[in-house]
Amino acid sequence: MAARKPEKYQRGTRSYTMSHIRGKDTSIERIVRSFLFSKGLRFRKNDKRYPGHPDVVLPKYHTIVFINGCFWHMHEHCPKAARIPKSNVEFWTAKLTRNRDRDARQHAELEAMGWRVIVVWECELAKKTRDERLERLYHQIVDVPAAKT
Repeated sequence: MAARKPEKYQRGTRSYTMSHIRGKDTSIERIVRSFLFSKGLRFRKNDKRYPGHPDVVLPKYHTIVFINGCFWHMHEHCPKAARIPKSNVEFWTAKLTRNRDRDARQHAELEAMGWRVIVVWECELAKKTRDERLERLYHQIVDVPAAKT
């Protein structure tokens, strides 16, 4: 029988640690917002008037950007998202599946309201691919004719 890897946390500590993971103003959100602002784009952040409280709302371009963590939003084909915690598997599987389903529902709602929805994934913001993804995001936003007000 193989020796079991020792727990990284004492019992109860993991739950406490996970409860302190922020839902907004994460490092990846700050990277994206800083880039968009440096390009001259002005936006609202975490606007509660829209389903899902989007990370970035660009009214001029009628575009909404969600910046998603791969684990929390179950990014398909991503190694970060493939790891479900080994303890309490049933709970984590249900929770992460609910997150993914909720995201799909909110995106459909926003699109029905006439918004363009763009999702930026955490893995796309890794150092070696970050600059290319941010440039692509900028062009996804500005290369489409602005909505008439």
